[in-house]
Amino acid sequence: MLACQAVSTSPPPSRPATALRRAWRTWILGALLPVYLLTTLGGTLARVDGDSMNETLRSGDVLLLLKYPRWLRAAGLPTPYPRRGDLLIFKAPPDSPYSYETLWGVRHRPYNVKRAVALAGDSVAVQDGRVVVNGVPLREPYASEGFVADQPALTVPPGKVWVIGDNRRLGASLDSRAYGLVALSDTAGPANLRLWPRPGWVGGLGWGDPEVRRKGPDGGAGEAGSHTRLLTFGV
Repeated sequence: MLACQAVSTSPPPSRPATALRRAWRTWILGALLPVYLLTTLGGTLARVDGDSMNETLRSGDVLLLLKYPRWLRAAGLPTPYPRRGDLLIFKAPPDSPYSYETLWGVRHRPYNVKRAVALAGDSVAVQDGRVVVNGVPLREPYASEGFVADQPALTVPPGKVWVIGDNRRLGASLDSRAYGLVALSDTAGPANLRLWPRPGWVGGLGWGDPEVRRKGPDGGAGEAGSHTRLLTFGV
């Protein structure tokens, strides 16, 4: 008796299909996916478009936006983010008309960059044209001269931050004075390093009055402390 062996009649895989799978593994999984993960979870570039952070920042400045501090905080892992003096990239509160703009016929909330000067547990006010945090007027060598209307003291609740632009000239910056507190869930992360055209630190640790102390439950010390629209990649 002879054993019969089944012979496959299916055609061999075509060369274009094999090349497509190879390209998928090489370019999508090997190149584009790591770039996506890096720009989503790690960091990306942000370009300033506006004058609300003059003289610290100018339109066209390119900043390094770090996203991983936000994700560490969201995961409940230890992180000093945010700190007083950080330049934060964020979306303004959705319930404010100042938070929206229309581009190419589409109404959306753009990303902004401003300086964080009051964190959760802090008391913040504007008195005689100066920002006062926990009863101490801030020394702000980065801020421009200009008129700042007084505002009564308020205490920043958990999960919020109070931000202001470095350009204090009348009408130059839309910030927490106009749209209120910013939710940390609406922040993309800190952008304290300018890459171009004048590389250097523009925010973060050491920017502001080191004698201002936090009144939050941890009792720790904090650092004292742009409407600027950002063109970002991977936000």
